[in-house]
Amino acid sequence: MTTMTGTTPAPSAVTAAPRAARSAVFALAGFEARRLLLRVPVLIAFAVYLAWIVWRTRDSFDGFPALQDADRATQGGPLLVGLAVLLCANHAVLRSRRHDTDRHFAVLVVRPWRRTVAHLLSVVPVTLLAAVCVAGQFTWEALKPGAVGHGSPGELLVGPLSVLLLGAFGVLLARLVSGPLAAPLLIVFLLLFSVFSTGAGGDGWTRWLMPSVGENSSLTLPSDLLGRPAAWHALYLAGLALSVALSAVLLSGGARLWTVRAGVAGAVALTLVGVVGQSRGVPEETTEARTRVSVTPDKEQRCAERDGTTYCAFPEWGPHTDDWAEVVDDVRSLAGAAVQDRQLVVRQRIDARHGLDGDAALAPSARPGEVTVGTSWGGNRVPEFAAAVAGVLVTGKEETVGAMCDGRMVTVMWLALADRPDPMADLRRVRLDDSDTGSAIVVSQTEPLRMTAAHTELVRELLQRPRDEVAAKVRADWAELTAPKVTTDRVARVLGLEAPEGEDECL
Repeated sequence: MTTMTGTTPAPSAVTAAPRAARSAVFALAGFEARRLLLRVPVLIAFAVYLAWIVWRTRDSFDGFPALQDADRATQGGPLLVGLAVLLCANHAVLRSRRHDTDRHFAVLVVRPWRRTVAHLLSVVPVTLLAAVCVAGQFTWEALKPGAVGHGSPGELLVGPLSVLLLGAFGVLLARLVSGPLAAPLLIVFLLLFSVFSTGAGGDGWTRWLMPSVGENSSLTLPSDLLGRPAAWHALYLAGLALSVALSAVLLSGGARLWTVRAGVAGAVALTLVGVVGQSRGVPEETTEARTRVSVTPDKEQRCAERDGTTYCAFPEWGPHTDDWAEVVDDVRSLAGAAVQDRQLVVRQRIDARHGLDGDAALAPSARPGEVTVGTSWGGNRVPEFAAAVAGVLVTGKEETVGAMCDGRMVTVMWLALADRPDPMADLRRVRLDDSDTGSAIVVSQTEPLRMTAAHTELVRELLQRPRDEVAAKVRADWAELTAPKVTTDRVARVLGLEAPEGEDECL
């Protein structure tokens, strides 16, 4: 009876061990998470990341972000945090080997594979903190008054998932290689691989095997025309992070557990599903929609008339029509009576047929009174648009403006800049070489305009004179100032200026 009584507590001891082990895993994970968050490389990485967010987001997109571009802008910063987490997570796993305490762990309830699980769980809080930073950056962009478009959850998940993936790699590397230099060498390799792969300019499906996939083009497209497999890529990163994490558990002695083996198989399958999904290319319906938007934008747009001007924009850019109207009204107010009531159509145009890889200039519109405006706004785009409006008011057609190389250019540039807050600064911003002297190319959404040194000299002189005084002369002699092939010297005499000294030959 005594012997049997002595053996009765055994079942409760067996059932208590798993609970104690699980509690120990979570306790160790919390301890390692605090240490990881307080490691110097991680603190420095987050400090740099936050400083970059503040520095970049204050003036990003000139205050007019398209959220389908802003979501991708959140992907670069977390990679720096991820590299720091990789280094520190690897260092934490190898701590017991450095201090020669591995042999003492044999008496604890936390088996080696459980300790690996704890180290993997310690990466989760720093991943969540990176997700908070991503959400803060994107929310800042979305709250700007000029924000348009729609962000993608898949694109926003790339940053946090990259941190999770790199942290899991740090743990796996420690289980594969016990040397302290393995993690730094891996980081150097990843940086070099990233630089060379970016320089190679690959545009195939293999580029989607990288954590973050950027675009070389500055073109902004409607959110439904991007053609980026963002959701599939997020699934791929999640599957890859899970595969790496479970592989680390497997190598730490978890191979005897069927749940770990099944988890590895499921994670690999999830990764392969993501790879297949993101390698399919642009869907056919997206390609067709891109062609329609490029060739017949009027069929995809919403138009509204205001003060003799019709504004046609893609649905996401409707709020920008107020900004366009302000510029058009300013330019109209300085023009001659003959064109004060001229019907204009401001139409948003893009060439989306090549997706985000295309960045070619648009052909000028051949329709009378039609002015092209792009999908970007703010900054240099404003004086560029003002010059386009002035050119159509002077010549009647956009296709005529690009071929213009006579005295009318003086009138066009004065109309575009005279009512701007800082005309001279905008003169420099709208020119390709950022100059306000000599000849230059004036940037445009379509064909660029050409200014000779003589044109520049007269425009500078006019912008330094009282606006109302010059406006009265422009209105009084509008017909002569806008006559085809009027010479620059003649324009100077009509406006009461001395003949320019600079050359008057177009580039």
